[in-house]
Amino acid sequence: MKTRAVFSARNTAFFAAALSLSLFPRVWAAGDIGRNNPASKIYVSDITGESQIAIGQKIEDLVKKSVYNVQGTIIETKAKSSDSLVYSNGTGVFFDAETRVEVRRFLQEPFTPNRTDMEVEPSVSQTQAYVLRGLVGICTSKLVAGSNMTYHTPHAMVNIRGRKLVIEASDEITVISMIEGDSTVHGGALDMGGRILRAGERAVIQPGAPGQPNVVEIEKIPGDRLGQLEEKAAIACMAKRTVYFDTRENGEPAAGNLANAFGGGNESTQEIVAITVVPTNVSPDITISPSTLPNPPPR
Repeated sequence: MKTRAVFSARNTAFFAAALSLSLFPRVWAAGDIGRNNPASKIYVSDITGESQIAIGQKIEDLVKKSVYNVQGTIIETKAKSSDSLVYSNGTGVFFDAETRVEVRRFLQEPFTPNRTDMEVEPSVSQTQAYVLRGLVGICTSKLVAGSNMTYHTPHAMVNIRGRKLVIEASDEITVISMIEGDSTVHGGALDMGGRILRAGERAVIQPGAPGQPNVVEIEKIPGDRLGQLEEKAAIACMAKRTVYFDTRENGEPAAGNLANAFGGGNESTQEIVAITVVPTNVSPDITISPSTLPNPPPR
C-alpha cells in the first residue's frame, strides 16, 4: 500500500507539473518570433490621462494612433487614466486606471490575402498575457481554428474562446466576468480540470490552502455590476472599429492612412501595418432647391 501511495503521489505531481508547463509557459522575449512570421503589433486607439509602455529597457508614454511591436511589452495605466488598444489579430482591449499587463507572447502567422470579413481574425494567432493588477475589458474577433488566447492573473488562467469578458485582478482575488461567449477558467497550475464560464456568469478565484488549487466559484454577475462591466467591454469593441490591419512586403509602400510604427525592422517577409478607419458618417452638404425659396422682394 505504501508503494502504491508513493506511485500515486508521484503521478499527481507529474501531471500537475505538466499542466503547469502547458498553462503557465515561460516568459517569451520580444524577439522570440518565427523568421517567416510578421512581427505582431498593437494600435493605440484612445488614451485618457497617462499610460506607459515598456519595450525591453525602454519606457515611453503611449501615444494615440501609434503602433508598437507588442510581444514582450509591459503596458501600465496611471491613476485616473485609461486607454483602449487593438491587437493586430483584431482583438480590442480596454485598460482601466492603475492596470498593469505583460504581453508575454503574441505571435501571428502570415495574413490571409484579400480578406473580406474583418470580424474574423486575419490569421492564426497565439496570445498569452499576464494581468498583474487592475481591470481589462476584452472584445475578440472570431478566432480562427488553431488560435489560442490565454490571460493569466496571480490566481487564475482563462482560456478565451470569445467574445466579450472583463478581468479584474488584485493581490487577494481575481474576478473574471463573461459578457458574451464562453471561456474556460483554471484556478492556478494545480487546477487540472478547469471550469466553463458562460455569458452572464463570473468566476471568483481566491487563494486555496497550501498545496491545494485556488478556490473557484461560478456565479451570476450581480445586476448592479453587469452594466458597468458591459460598458468596459463595449469600449474595447469600439476600439476595434477604429483600425484594421493588413500586410505589405518589406520595403514596399503601403496604401491607406497608416499610423506611425515603432519598433523597427524584422526578418519576416511580411510587415503588419495599421490602417486607421475614416468615419463614413460625414454630414452631407445641404443643397436648397430654388423652388423652396420664398419669392424675392420686388426691386
